[in-house]
Parts: sequence; structure tokens; C-alpha cells
Amino acid sequence: MQERSEQQATTVLQTPRLWLRRFSAADSAAFAAMNADAEVMAHFPALLSPAQSDALLARIAAHWQREGFGLCALECRHSGALLGFCGLLKVAPELPCAPAVEIGWRLVRSAWGQSLAHEAAQAVLGWAFTELALAELVSFTAVSNQRSQRLMQRLGMQRDSGGDFHHPALPAEHALAPHVLYRLTAAQWLPPRRTSG
Repeated sequence: MQERSEQQATTVLQTPRLWLRRFSAADSAAFAAMNADAEVMAHFPALLSPAQSDALLARIAAHWQREGFGLCALECRHSGALLGFCGLLKVAPELPCAPAVEIGWRLVRSAWGQSLAHEAAQAVLGWAFTELALAELVSFTAVSNQRSQRLMQRLGMQRDSGGDFHHPALPAEHALAPHVLYRLTAAQWLPPRRTSG
């Protein structure tokens, strides 16, 4: 019962198939495995070592402490497995779209193709626009990442082609440097329709 109560204490959101909760030290190995998967990280400049992955977890925890929101671990309600993350981040000040809050996600390969990212992101949008009362969210990715762009579109986000940018952390000639920018305001957001019965 102690473990269950601890999970409830760290749960931020829930969906039919997922707990969205704060990360813990117990997530380190599964998180590192996801960040070392070449297919998962295909649209990022490099794979993460276990130490780099742990450093990312530390930054996620610090963001939560500083801002009161952040990236959530996605836990399968059926198996308890860590399936990735989805949540909110303040955009780094060096990015052209700053200041802004970004919705982002990353899922293990075994969770692809099941609309889990969409399910999680819908919950995060509701959290952002109702509980946190944010006015707008952005999302961005490398031009080559068509999978993430399709999800942005499914969420109702609108392409801001005038806001597309080259990521300042990458050389201008790098294949992943060109990024597309999407936006969604609270006024544009359409909450998921509830089904009766």
C-alpha cells in the first residue's frame, strides 16, 4: 500500500491507459534505455549516455521545482512500464520563439502506433489551458520529424511558418538544424468530446 500511495502522490494526470506522474530515481534505467535507442532519437543530434540521461532527469526535476510544472513520466496503467514522457517546458531563452511554453513528448518504440502520445498530449493540453491557465503553447521539431508534426496537427496546433527557425545549438549546415514551429492558443483549443454512458 505504501508504494501505491506514493504513486498517487506523484500523479499529475491520468488517462484511460496512462498515469502521467513526476519522475523518480527508479525510472533512471528505463529512461536511459529510451534515450539510447537510435530510432527514438533519430531526430535528435545524438544518443544520450546513461550519465547524460540522468542529467536530463535532474533538469526535469529542477524545472518542476522552479516552475511548478514540467515533463511527466508516462506509466502504463496496466503493466506499470515507463513508456516515455509528455508535458510542458519553458522554452530556452536562446530559441527564437521564446518566451513561450512548449508541449513535448518522447515515447519508447514499443508504444508507437497506439495513439498513446495523442492521449497523453490531450491530457496535457487540458492541464495547461485549464489548471495552469496558460494562454498559448508551442511545439517544434526538426523538419524531418514528420511523425511529431502529424501529432501536432492532430492536436489542432497551427503551423507558424514565419516562426520556423534553425536551432541555435546546431551548425547551420546540420541536417537537423531546420525546425518547424507550431502554436495553439487557449482560445483555439478544443477539449476532447466526452462520451456518455
